[in-house]
Amino acid sequence: MIDHPSSDLKGTRGSVLYGKRIVHCITSSVAVVKAPEVTREMLRFGADVDVVMSPESKNLIHPNLMEWASGNKVTTSLTGKLEHIALGEGSDLILVCPATANVISKIACGIGDDPVTAVISTAMGSKKPIVIVPAMHESMYHHPILDENISKLKDLGIIFVNPRIEEGKAKIADTSSILFTLMRQIGENAGTFKGLRIMVTAGPTEEKIDPFRSITNSSSGKMGIALAKEAAIRGAKVTLVYGKGHTEPPSYLDVIPIKSGREMYDTVSSELNRNFFKVFISAAAVSDFFLDPSKKDKIKSKAGVPLNLRLKVSPKIINQVKKVSPKTFTVAFKAEYRKSDKILIESGRSLMKNSGVDLVVANDIGRKESEFGSEKTEVILIGRKVTHLGLDTKPKIAARILDEISERII
Repeated sequence: MIDHPSSDLKGTRGSVLYGKRIVHCITSSVAVVKAPEVTREMLRFGADVDVVMSPESKNLIHPNLMEWASGNKVTTSLTGKLEHIALGEGSDLILVCPATANVISKIACGIGDDPVTAVISTAMGSKKPIVIVPAMHESMYHHPILDENISKLKDLGIIFVNPRIEEGKAKIADTSSILFTLMRQIGENAGTFKGLRIMVTAGPTEEKIDPFRSITNSSSGKMGIALAKEAAIRGAKVTLVYGKGHTEPPSYLDVIPIKSGREMYDTVSSELNRNFFKVFISAAAVSDFFLDPSKKDKIKSKAGVPLNLRLKVSPKIINQVKKVSPKTFTVAFKAEYRKSDKILIESGRSLMKNSGVDLVVANDIGRKESEFGSEKTEVILIGRKVTHLGLDTKPKIAARILDEISERII
């Protein structure tokens, strides 16, 4: 038997949903045009996806498109095979995306008169997790009866992914928020960090020379954001202190934007004094130097005339964490350039000794495919033992780092 071409996508972005069967129920909102993208993204994280379409949704997109997206035959009607029972009872989660006002209200009233609502009725009776993603005009979304029905369903344990209110529409949530919700419900490590507060620093810092110029570095912020996302998926309450990198943090993270190393230092200190964080991960590339004071006016340049700047050494954030919060499990990143594994390990152990951190993640940005801004990296974890994590995507490396943290704190 020849595999469906969509099988090539499975697990290409991670294994968080591997072994999970999700039923993607589609209703007749115009946001249905996003349905193939959502299904394909579930596949990329390892899920098996069955699609169920309401009769009206077929007027907007053809079932053949969803069969292409999922790699499975699409259910558009119920027959003597009792598809609603097999799908409702045999799934790990039901996703209703997009969900119209009409379908939400039918679910709240226990109506199961089409393939979508029949599957959901069965799933509710089987106590399966259900995630609903509304999409409609804003006026419909604010209808008081719909509001009551949404509250009723939330009280019954159904999860809603809130829409984006724009241009008079309650637009479908972005795909990353939808996937985050699914992973947090049924991902392979869902709930393992529930109740924990975790702070992550990420991205570069910017040190002003004058109003036009600054000192910075090439950090993209991808690794730190990957760590913050993975921790949130595992159930943690994550605070991301972020110097503007090349990567935009997802909307579901609690982000504190900063610019300078001093701002990051003060923000981290303030947060540690205000709340107890079980874990602190210092993945930011903080500038080691700053100009104090920076010039108030633009520095004029003259051909052949050198410019001398007197730089000061920035305070080390990682050296303060254990002083402020001794019981916080602290992870430091140590980047080197074109060094051997032996030197990376020695450098990491030196950092542990000087700063008192619990784990060091050492990496060499001079290695092929591990440069600043790359999609992949390889690292060495230095703690009670030394573990070499070979070249892999940053989300997968982030998961391995958090596995190591989990072994130490849980």
